[in-house]
Order: sequence, then structure tokens, then C-alpha cells
Amino acid sequence: MDDTQIAKRLDIVRTEHRDLDSAIAALVESGSTDQLQLARLKKRKLRLRDEISMLEDQLVPDIIA
Repeated sequence: MDDTQIAKRLDIVRTEHRDLDSAIAALVESGSTDQLQLARLKKRKLRLRDEISMLEDQLVPDIIA
């Protein structure tokens, strides 16, 4: 995967992460008692955060100080 593809994927994942954040907030505000759905959304958000971190690491070269 080249830098352009990584950057595009990073944009997609960041957007999905923000969307999940909004969905989680809406569920919490609505007083939803569906704890299983809430837990699944939070788990997905954490996986996306990990993927964002991995993609960012691929874009930024390692600099040895």
C-alpha cells in the first residue's frame, strides 16, 4: 500500500470513528438500555482507533534520535 492509499484509508477510518462517536453519544442521550449494542459500538470504535494509529505510523517514518 502506498502513501496515497494509506492516506485515503486513514480518512475513511477517521470518518467512521467520528460517526461511531456520534452514534454512541446519541444512544447514551436517548437513554437506550441496549447495553449490548452500546458495547459493540464502543469495541468497534476502539478497533478503529487502533487502525488509525497503525496507519499513522505507516505514514510517518521512524526517526531515530
